[in-house]
Amino acid sequence: MAKKIILDVDTGSDDAVAIMAAILSEDIDLVALCTVWGNLDIDHTTDNTLRLVEAMGKGDKIPVYKGCHTAMCKYLYDDRLEDRKNLDGSGARVARDENGNPIHMHEPELDLPAPTIKEQAMPATLFYIDYLRNATEKLTLVPVGPRTNLGHALRIAPDIVKNIEEIVIMGGGDKVGNVTGCAEANIWHDPEAAEIVANCGARVVWVPLDATHSACLTKDDCERFRALGTFAGNFAADLTAHRIVVHNATQPLEIPDAAAVHDALCICYLIDPTVLDDLRPVHISVSFGDWGDGETIVDRREGHIEPNGYFAFHGDRVKFANILCDVFKKK
Repeated sequence: MAKKIILDVDTGSDDAVAIMAAILSEDIDLVALCTVWGNLDIDHTTDNTLRLVEAMGKGDKIPVYKGCHTAMCKYLYDDRLEDRKNLDGSGARVARDENGNPIHMHEPELDLPAPTIKEQAMPATLFYIDYLRNATEKLTLVPVGPRTNLGHALRIAPDIVKNIEEIVIMGGGDKVGNVTGCAEANIWHDPEAAEIVANCGARVVWVPLDATHSACLTKDDCERFRALGTFAGNFAADLTAHRIVVHNATQPLEIPDAAAVHDALCICYLIDPTVLDDLRPVHISVSFGDWGDGETIVDRREGHIEPNGYFAFHGDRVKFANILCDVFKKK
């Protein structure tokens, strides 16, 4: 039986790959998409999500709910912000081509036709509360941007946790950061929301940079996607190839000419949990303020503190690519 999920996105190139995988997988029933600011502003993330849903032929089947445009409280205080010289709007280091022109990991608009469909009238946070309070079966939440929508929902209506089967988070890092030396972007953007979700009482699985960097995709994987001859395969190849260029310029991975496609790994975990090949129960807390803002603190001391989640320290790169090839051959 397909697993019912709500996917919360800040689309975004890796979000786009995740959305296509969720739509095409027979193991997943994508109930709705919620959008949030993060990789881009909320208007662009919502527009990109609508573009992709319509391009996938699901414009009348998968509703899109527009969510929060900023963090719960972080941006109220200037002292929470590090020096942003050489940073773009997402907090990521700016890559430049050989002519010195900036290259962004997430272009403002996906290279798809403008949508003719619209988002739903209900805001994403209220949708979470309404849907989960009235659900007749539990479902899985997959927030792959800042946790703001879900953080607000859990603050307003903590009782909704009773209908959450699992929360699969893309975010955080143990040995790896990207916005700062110790923080990953999704957590750094809204640390308070991340802490709320981490301790909400549901089963929480963290898919951090440690896993997404180890389960990276290469130029060879892009060629495998293209060889499928499908829209999803070709579009995923284009998005991944662009990410490889930016990774090479800003954060080269151990495997040459490769890129992390973070959010898609969360979807592949739902299809085959063994793609996260080092998943351990630990206690995760989020740091607030100063140079540790947004850091995920992973306490692995057995018997010292009760685990509140499962943290993926590694991902299987070959299995990740194989799962994506399998789902992308369908459209």
